Amino acid sequence: QVQLVESGGGLVQAGGSLRLSCAASGRTFSPYFMGWFRQAPGKKREFVSGISRSGGTYDTDSVKGRFAISRDNAKNTVYLQMNSLKPEDTAVYYCASRTSSDAFGWSERDYAYWGQGTRVTVSS
Repeated sequence: QVQLVESGGGLVQAGGSLRLSCAASGRTFSPYFMGWFRQAPGKKREFVSGISRSGGTYDTDSVKGRFAISRDNAKNTVYLQMNSLKPEDTAVYYCASRTSSDAFGWSERDYAYWGQGTRVTVSS
């Protein structure tokens, strides 16, 4: 069974930092393009940041300059360093993997595997 497991979420004060991790595992599983999405209460799930296997990155405008995505291919793990957090960043954060393509994908439909999510709460 292929699994993506997020960790690192929690409660943080505005201006603080968190580092999210997403570990991918499974028989013969090899992630290609991986991304982070988030869903705030009452909002649709939205793309946050993504990274190709070769290291190319893509970010949504609202997090540029504050969040940084990275990956460790040897560990099949992707990270999201979140700095200067704002209350509007509060959401459940999900990681996802395309597995069949290393091209950028902004839509949920582009991703084959999803984690259960990790909750991030930013207090003012």
